[in-house]
Amino acid sequence: MAKSLNKVQLIGNTTADPELKYTPTGAAVCNFSVATNRQWTTDTGEKKDEADFHRLVAWNKLAEICGQLLKKGRKVYVEGRLSTRSWQDKDGQTKYMTEVVLSDMILLDSKPVGESMESESQEFNVPENPPADAVEVKKSKNEEKTSDDIPF
Repeated sequence: MAKSLNKVQLIGNTTADPELKYTPTGAAVCNFSVATNRQWTTDTGEKKDEADFHRLVAWNKLAEICGQLLKKGRKVYVEGRLSTRSWQDKDGQTKYMTEVVLSDMILLDSKPVGESMESESQEFNVPENPPADAVEVKKSKNEEKTSDDIPF
């Protein structure tokens, strides 16, 4: 039987500040969007630009990290899987939404434009004992880290 693969990797800029919420059971969920750009030249030599916008969702510990670190305009690498969900609207029509469910997020810029040095030393309030179903921050293949090694 052949294996299947559902993996998405994006590098882009956040389009707005993320929205961090909590489910009734206390799980953190963070929604935000990333824009990716591409540029090409047509056969006639005309340069064209195009932007794609991607919906992303992070859960649990990764959601809290995204909610605290991401701001509009940050350059970010994200990795996850595509997920499509459906629901019925008030008129009974079935609606669909495809989004990237994150497993990893890496900031690619040093800090948002206009932030002071004070904000660099700020501590982030990620719980030390996340729920058992929390998403872990991805580790390097050749390096084992514990939660004590993560700087936030």
